[in-house]
Parts: sequence; C-alpha cells; structure tokens
Amino acid sequence: MAKEKIVLAYSGGLDTSIILKWLKETYDAEIIAFTADIGQKEELDGLEEKALATGASKVYIDDLQAEFASDFIFPMFQSGALYEGQYLLGTSIARPLIAKRMVEIARAEGATMIAHGATGKGNDQVRFELGVAALAPDIKVVAPWRLDEFRDTFPGRAEMIAYAEKHGIPVTASAAKPYSTDRNLLHISYESGVLEDPWFDPSAPENKDMFLLSVDPQDAPDEPEMLEIEFEQGNAVSLNGEKLSPLEVMDKLNELGGKHGIGRVDMVENRFVGMKSRGVYETPGGTILFTAHRKMESLTMDREVMNLRDSLITRYSTLVYNGFWFAPERLALQALVTESQKNVTGTVRVKLYKGNIIGAGVKSPVSLYNPDIATMEADPSQAYDQNDATGFISLNALRLKVGTGVAQNK
Repeated sequence: MAKEKIVLAYSGGLDTSIILKWLKETYDAEIIAFTADIGQKEELDGLEEKALATGASKVYIDDLQAEFASDFIFPMFQSGALYEGQYLLGTSIARPLIAKRMVEIARAEGATMIAHGATGKGNDQVRFELGVAALAPDIKVVAPWRLDEFRDTFPGRAEMIAYAEKHGIPVTASAAKPYSTDRNLLHISYESGVLEDPWFDPSAPENKDMFLLSVDPQDAPDEPEMLEIEFEQGNAVSLNGEKLSPLEVMDKLNELGGKHGIGRVDMVENRFVGMKSRGVYETPGGTILFTAHRKMESLTMDREVMNLRDSLITRYSTLVYNGFWFAPERLALQALVTESQKNVTGTVRVKLYKGNIIGAGVKSPVSLYNPDIATMEADPSQAYDQNDATGFISLNALRLKVGTGVAQNK
C-alpha cells in the first residue's frame, strides 16, 4: 500500500524542520513540504534543499505575492480594517491564503492530512484550521504542538536542537532566541522572547537592529517626500502617475515607508484563544495605504454609507484576526464593502516625514465636496438656506428638552 501523504506548512525554521522529520517517523507518511512565497525575501533561500535533506519527498515553493496583494490585502484595506485600533492584520490576512493553497496541493497530491507548526497558545492554529475546515472539511489537520507525545519529546528548544543535531537536520538556531519574527509583503511581526516583558523598549537605541523594514524615525531623511496615490473604486492603482499592479504598489510603498520610518506599532493585543500578548509590528507600506485610502474616502464616500461601513470595522477586523476569512459573514460584509467603494476614486497627495504621513491634498472627479455649498461666503448655488437650521436644531433638541424636564421634575 502507498504511504499516506501529509502536506506540511514549512518555513525552514527549527520548529517546522523538526516537525517534518517527526511526522515522517511517527506517521510513517510521505511529507510534502509547502512554503508560500508571500514576501519573505531572503528567508526563502535554500528552503527546497533544506526540506529535501530533512526528509520531504516533494517541495512546493509557490510565489503567491500577486494573489496576496490583489485578493487579500486590497479587499481588506477597502474595509478600513484595524484590529483593536492599531494592528493592520499583516499576519492574520496571510493565513487564509496559505490554507487555501495547502488544500489545493493536498487535492493535487492525493494527501489526506495537512500539518502546521503553530503552537497551541496562538492564533495561527485557529486561522489555518478554520480555513481548511471551510474549504475542505474532509481533510484532517495535524497540529503537533497540541499532541502530548510531541510536547513530551520536545519540552524546550534545547531538546529540539539536540534532535536536529542527532538526525542531521540542517537548521541554524541557538538555545537563547531573543524574539520570533514573521514576515510577508504587508508587514513583519516580532513577538515572544524579550518582548514578553511589556516594559521592554524595542525603540531604545540598543535595540535599533531589531527592525528590518524601516529606519528609526529619528534617522529618517530630514527632507519630506511628496507622494501621490491614485485610487479607482477603493484600490490604489498608481503612484506618482505610474500605473502599478497591487503587488507593485505594495513593494513601492514598503520602500518609501521604510525609508521614512513609517508604520511601527507596539501593542498588547487580545488573542482569540483568550490571553493577551505583546506584538511589535512594522507595516510601512500598509500604513501609507491605509491613511491615504481613508483620505480618499473622506472626499468621495456618502456620510451614511461611511457610518455604516465604519460601524462594521470592528466586526470585520475581528473576523480576519480570528481566522474567519472564508466564513459566510465575512463574505457578506465584503459585498457591502465593495459596494461602498464604487465612488472611492481620485488622487491623494501625502507628505512622508520622519514616521508621519501628512495630508497634502485630495481631488476626485466624483467628489462629494462642493465648495459653493460649503463656503462661509454667500452661496451662489442657493442649495443651503441657513434659516432652515433653526427648525433642524429645534427638532433635534426636542428629546433633550423633554428628557431634562422629566429629570428636573423627579
């Protein structure tokens, strides 16, 4: 009989390298390693050779950056999603794409199981597995960190390093790791290790080398840089007059944002599994895009449509953070978001300067701003009669007067 096949989400780090070998031995299975290229850059160097040397029978390293930008990052940014008022969901939005591709590979290879290296304390286990459940409920998911026998074998990093040395697994790791990172096209995150102390200051001069995507705002250029971003129906389509694909937009904005020290966030967030955790994030391009998109909406989006969409931001952000990208409620919200963006078209000009994004102008062929109506001078359009405000105020004040009268008569 042919061996069972398991598709493993493989990063090439210590954990997934150990898991690859452990799965192969424990399940007597054929392991197909899969790495999604979603913008990790040099982190992908040598991964195929490393996976094969560790025991994988086949390796997929798929460039998903264009799909990530157009089908995941851009639709999410149209929603104004911001988890707990700070986090632009860089890790969260990548997980459903990875789960989707793992399912596709499993189908193509005839695999019956999917495995990942997410821990039992984190959000990623939920995101991966909810994605698989929505797309392929018949496929079983193996999560070694939630298995007693795996944790008994590897209670700490020292045991994992010893196991790697024993089996000739080519990994570079030390027993004292200061923090962990996760990088993609949208951001890089830093957590655990020294960052588990919320009083630890990653912005201190001695920790300057931690950040990979952006310079310290204090070290950014002393001269501001102007940037024009053109939007069509809520999506950025050109920078400084140059038409670009979503992927090219993200690459260029990351370069510009990093140069000017934009997009650093340090926060304590609420994980879906119930605990608080401290995360430090660099999202240079995403922060520029988020800010510019909001400015474009301010000129072109109807007030009540904006209020309705904004009332759903927390809900949408939480769905993405918790792993419900493929859930029917997220799809329903996306339909509303898409409708809200049909007139979000025009150009935003911003000034990038030492960690700041400063608005410097906005224009649109479908602008809802009418200077004739908004002017404090005589209104040439006669669209607004100031006398009408008297009745408007009286009607809105009525319930306040009645409420105050009741309270005074108690």
